[in-house]
Amino acid sequence: MTDRLNRLVAGCVSELGFDLEALELTPAGKKRVLRIAIDQDGGVTIDDISSATRAISAALDDSDVMGQLPYTLEVTSRGVDRPLTLARHWRRNADRLVSVQIADGTTVDGRIGPSDDDGVEISTAQGVQRLAYADVAKALVQIELNRKGG
Repeated sequence: MTDRLNRLVAGCVSELGFDLEALELTPAGKKRVLRIAIDQDGGVTIDDISSATRAISAALDDSDVMGQLPYTLEVTSRGVDRPLTLARHWRRNADRLVSVQIADGTTVDGRIGPSDDDGVEISTAQGVQRLAYADVAKALVQIELNRKGG
């Protein structure tokens, strides 16, 4: 069921011009919760979330992929608490503050600079450092309150 569900939702989201960032189906008592996270260049608005929710709901209603058990559909944006794992995540978060755990155990904190399909430049207090995505164990955008300029 998960592969069929993933294909159905990914196709629906793609038709709307969004990227499927996460799909999670979890039990919640006698029901299930289907959580879907979407994103696009420039971010998503509440109107985008509403459009995606309607389209996904209609697609699910027209298929048997969810079976007979009741479920709740939740569509959200990717959010800043999710790790940066794909090149598009880095591109979409350019100029944001990030904390990067490197595979060797070291940490690099700095601002996300230019990125491509293979890696990213991070501006740190020591200068600019190029990181290959393959060397990144975990990367999280840091919340900045009261950032001046930017």
